[in-house]
Amino acid sequence: MRFGLVGTGYWAHVTHAPAIVATEGASLTAVWGRDADRARELADVTGAQPYTGNENYDAFLAEVDAVAFSVPPDVQADLATRAATAGKHLLLEKPIALEAPAGRTLEAAVHDAGVASVVFFTQLFRPEIRTWLDSCAESELGWEGGCALLLGSVQRDGGPFATPWRLEHGGLWDVGPHALSVLVATLGPVTAVAAHGDPLGTTHLVLSHAGGASSVATVSLAAPEAASGFRARVWGGDGQAAMPESGTPVVEVAGLAVTELMATATFHDPPHPYDVTFGREILDTLAEAQRTLTGARRPLADDPHILASGAE
Repeated sequence: MRFGLVGTGYWAHVTHAPAIVATEGASLTAVWGRDADRARELADVTGAQPYTGNENYDAFLAEVDAVAFSVPPDVQADLATRAATAGKHLLLEKPIALEAPAGRTLEAAVHDAGVASVVFFTQLFRPEIRTWLDSCAESELGWEGGCALLLGSVQRDGGPFATPWRLEHGGLWDVGPHALSVLVATLGPVTAVAAHGDPLGTTHLVLSHAGGASSVATVSLAAPEAASGFRARVWGGDGQAAMPESGTPVVEVAGLAVTELMATATFHDPPHPYDVTFGREILDTLAEAQRTLTGARRPLADDPHILASGAE
């Protein structure tokens, strides 16, 4: 399958591009970037054709069957919608957008075009965590609650991930999707959320899940480096189950996402469990959490567009 890569930053260089190149059945055919020099640089090292500028995006799409995205979420939402409308399969980054309406527009475009989609929630593609998720799904008594703690330090210490959108929107929007993805995968869709932020840049979420479970998540990009890390666990009648650590290189993890997108595109049914709809549900939870931070709290169930699957 011919892949195009949208984005030329650090994550595109170290993860998406090498993952596509290394995956059997995939080829990196084209690279599109907003910076012409960086697009040429990445294309040169991967053997792809470089494209840049909005006027050349359609030409880029014409050369590929699927598109992987490594750009800020607000940029991704529009470009991915255009790609889906053009009939291209999508490997999306999280969050899929920064505004709930943009996420719904993207989701609708994917469904209308009948293309495959996968959102690269990194933890959900790690083999060790996949095994843990499978074991959690086999619980006979079910899970009644859970917690997640995900702390990063880019807002405090900088580094390659200290990009403008992360510095502006913080932990809720960058690492929050990772925490939410694990809690949703184990406890079910979120039906209500409340959020509290502190002056140090930490956000605390209290979540209600379909089926009655509840959970809490704490996320930050402003923690001390020594405190950085990701921990999660669920609890219920079978005791507690802690998410394991994973040592699998991220390129291999991304390669699994590429492989599963190709398989979904080939066989069509069923859709991937972590497709654009899963990504939109996570986005809606983030948007509602943001609203509660600004004092405009309301139940998710009040919006017929939000988490309809969890309200059934």
